[in-house]
Amino acid sequence: MNAQGQRLVVISNRVAVPKARGAAGAQGGLAGALNSALKDRGGVWFGWSGEVDDDPGDTVHLHRADGVTTATIDLTTRELGEYYNGYANETLWPLFHYRIDLARFEQRTGEGYERVNERFATSVMPLIDADDLVWVHDYHLIPLGERLRQRGATNRIGFFLHTPWPPTRLLTSLPYHERLVRTMLAYDLIGFQTREWLSSFVHYCETELGASVDKDTGTIRFEGREVVAKAYPIGIDWDHFQAQGATGEARQAEQRLLASTRHRTGMIGVDRLDYSKGLPERIDGIGRFFDEHPDRTRDLVFIQIAPPSREDVKSYQQIRETLEQKTGQINGARSEVDIVPIRYVNRGYSHAELFGFFRAAKIGLVTPLRDGMNLVAKEYVAAQDPEDPGVLVLSEFAGSALQLGCEDEEGVARGAVLVNPHSPDAVASAIAKALDMPLEERKSRYERMIGTVRDDNVKAWTGRFCADLAAG
Repeated sequence: MNAQGQRLVVISNRVAVPKARGAAGAQGGLAGALNSALKDRGGVWFGWSGEVDDDPGDTVHLHRADGVTTATIDLTTRELGEYYNGYANETLWPLFHYRIDLARFEQRTGEGYERVNERFATSVMPLIDADDLVWVHDYHLIPLGERLRQRGATNRIGFFLHTPWPPTRLLTSLPYHERLVRTMLAYDLIGFQTREWLSSFVHYCETELGASVDKDTGTIRFEGREVVAKAYPIGIDWDHFQAQGATGEARQAEQRLLASTRHRTGMIGVDRLDYSKGLPERIDGIGRFFDEHPDRTRDLVFIQIAPPSREDVKSYQQIRETLEQKTGQINGARSEVDIVPIRYVNRGYSHAELFGFFRAAKIGLVTPLRDGMNLVAKEYVAAQDPEDPGVLVLSEFAGSALQLGCEDEEGVARGAVLVNPHSPDAVASAIAKALDMPLEERKSRYERMIGTVRDDNVKAWTGRFCADLAAG
């Protein structure tokens, strides 16, 4: 036991393995916060190594650096295909993002998902001490708490879902949906990004399982167990991000973007190449804006940074092709010899470079079709110059809209400009509003958002969840 109390065992699909000589301290976001919590409390971070080995045996790779111990296992080719590419990313991910049209329901991948959760439980159990706090993360490992209980774990075990939780009528389209949700009730504390996702989960427990729910405390009672479910909106690593913004790399990135826009207003989007991010719909909205304001190609340039993800999944290949086609059509119709209205960049950048790009761009366009939180929206706000801030245009279907879509006393929007990402007209109108917004309104909107971005940060989030888990 240490000054922080119980040790912490973090379990997630992937592990951010810190490098020696303090590299863990350079990490931001969730990885940095969890590493910080592990350094304070002691403990282990367990998950998949990212490597494939078709004969992994019982090997657990242990690594210790900068005060943090990580433990990883390799997956076989079959496990990777069924558990990760299959059930996690072709069944649960689209379903949890309301894309039932893209979800594949295969018994084979569902069985593979359960087998890998069994392997995780078997491999991590010897690393868990009797009084450790155990914190399981995300949709890859929903059944893990139950598997640990079956192996005798009596620890306080928490689970946090980083994605949305779908409405009951959507979730019931999942074969064995009741079996999956029952496994979640083996946890002691379940966290969701927003009250909306929490309400959907509670509704399912009431209507499909017949559980008793105390909505004031979040306590769910079912078959002799009591589970608490709450909303814990995640934030950015404020200190880390601001430190990145103070670097020469950030300043150079800001100047690069400003110089390249040639006095046009820069509008930026930064998203993984994922259908939940609404990228084709976003490009349609930008195209509609230029259709309605053809003369404004000399006023506005849009930069879309979209690093690829899950490139071996067919739906991701299709979205990349669609995005390239739509971007090419608009650029072909609207470009001049010295002007291209859309820049599409299919690669990633460092946190420092992104800070610089965000600061240089006077409009941040964050329009997912559905998102658990979306930290890009918060990073954009965090990077702004308080004396000349940009405008955040944000999807009303992002979890962050509940925090950043602020209103004044009269109910008038005064934070992000909220938009329906499915409507090209709405996106075009929001862009026009942001482009012409006067400085005083931009500052007023920024000031209503920056407090929650700064204070509701990822370290505070980690502390709140761990404190509630420990408190029982």
